[in-house]
Amino acid sequence: MECRENPSITTTGATAAVAAAIPTSLLSHISSPAGSFASFPPRAVLVSPCAACKILRRRCVDKCVLAPYFPPSEPLKFTIAHRVFGASNIIKLLQELPEAQRADAVNSMVYEANARLRDPVYGCAGAICQLQKQISELQAELAKSQAEILNMQYQNANLVEFVCQEMLQNQENSPQDQQDENSRFLFDENFFSMGPEPLWT
Repeated sequence: MECRENPSITTTGATAAVAAAIPTSLLSHISSPAGSFASFPPRAVLVSPCAACKILRRRCVDKCVLAPYFPPSEPLKFTIAHRVFGASNIIKLLQELPEAQRADAVNSMVYEANARLRDPVYGCAGAICQLQKQISELQAELAKSQAEILNMQYQNANLVEFVCQEMLQNQENSPQDQQDENSRFLFDENFFSMGPEPLWT
């Protein structure tokens, strides 16, 4: 006849054996709610590396010179500048400049890199030459329009002067014309008042 062990007895014995193996200091921390959280150190806040350090696959330190100008949300910005200038040249340039001028320098490098990728031969110089050509063409058109405006103003001034002279001449000639008309009217009245002359005397 087999002798079966009582499950409740074996479980209680195993629990007692485990409890005896654990130190009492650790049991006191686990048993108390305050001690369970006080024993673990606070977790460190993970900061995402900047786009430059992420692309270069290096550790982003606290005072990274590239972090303020190449945030993690804009990786393409550093990729373009890095492709044309290189990371070492960008870092060297930023270290040589004061902090007030670094943002403008980064924007200039990114703009130059974009222009260099679009036009590898001339880069920004090509865009500047094209803009200068457009300015020259617009200045020529402006000068032509101003010359046309002056010509029209001169023609209008001559036309006004001619109209004024014509009006003055008409005003000067109008009394003489009125006198001639009056004399002609009197002559006609005298002619009709004379009547027909008798044929015999």
